[in-house]
Parts: sequence; C-alpha cells; structure tokens
Amino acid sequence: MLTSFLPGFALSLTLIMAIGAQNAFVLRQGLRREHVLPVCLVCAVSDAILITAGVAGFGALAEAAPWFGPLMRYGGAAFLLWYGWRNAVSAWRGGEALEAEGQATRSLGKAILTLLALTWLNPHVYLDTLVLLGSISAQYPDRLSFGIGAALASFVFFFALGYGARLLAPLFAKPRSWQVLDGVIALTMWAIAVKLLVM
Repeated sequence: MLTSFLPGFALSLTLIMAIGAQNAFVLRQGLRREHVLPVCLVCAVSDAILITAGVAGFGALAEAAPWFGPLMRYGGAAFLLWYGWRNAVSAWRGGEALEAEGQATRSLGKAILTLLALTWLNPHVYLDTLVLLGSISAQYPDRLSFGIGAALASFVFFFALGYGARLLAPLFAKPRSWQVLDGVIALTMWAIAVKLLVM
C-alpha cells in the first residue's frame, strides 16, 4: 500500500505547491481570516473529485471531446485576465490593511463562487489531475492507494496554506504588504492567462 500511497502523496503535493490562482486566493483568504474552513474544503474536495476521476481512468476526456480543451483554455484565460485586473486595480489604489479578526468583507457565497471559477476554469487543474496523475497512477500496483495519497496531499496542503497564512498577519497589517501581494497575484494571473493563450 505504501509503495503506491507515498508516490501519490508526493507527486500531488509537488503539483499543488506551484504558485497559481487557486493558491493565491486561499492565501489571501487565510490572511484575512475569511471563511477559511469552507475555502480550504472546496479546494481539497474539488481536487479529490478530479484526482478520483483521473485515477479511475477518465484521463481520455480530452480525446473523447475535442472541444473540451479549447473551451477550458480560452474560458480560463479570460477569467484569469479579469481576476488579475481586479487585483492590479487593488494594488494601485492601496490603502488596505489587515483588520481585526472576524471582520469579513466578502460574503461566503461570493468567495466560494470565485474559488470555484478559479479551480474549475483552470485547464492546468485538469492536466495535473485527470491527465498527469491519472496516467501515472496506472504505473502503480495499487491505484486506489495512489489516489488516496494524492487526494490527502491536497487536503494537507490547502489547510496548511489557509490556516498557516495567519502567521504572516503582522506583516499584512501594513497596507504596503497588501499592495505587493495584490500586485504579485495580478502578475501571476496574467502570466498563467498568457501561457494558456499561447500554448
């Protein structure tokens, strides 16, 4: 079991740790201490669903539906360009600082909808979970253990990111720190969008 579980856990963790739209959003929510539990759950459960589908053999979706890849690519790029613009405007205006705990400025529904879009409109999520993890899992004798390890890595990472972000709270009590974070998030979103458009 461990010979399949550990590689699944390690590979999934490596793929998730790359800086991306989803991770940036979770970090921001964790810093603001807004809806951290549901945000982390949505990320981890979404990943678990996709990993399960990939390990179960649905990695051939792109071949079965040729329109799926371009739809996800252009739709995801458009969303990332828009989301990056919002963060760029926020970075330009500045003035935001980490307020006292518990002061939520974004509704739970809005946060979850934004996160679902960042997750399910990102073609890289499908490539990493359905295609990459799905195809690699076939090389291991116990695909179920591989999938469980990969899904568990997602839960570990997102909860560590969401709840660990509060350790940076003193730094983000300064408005300049938020400007830098928003600027980095905007550039990250745009870089991913451009990569999607030229791939």
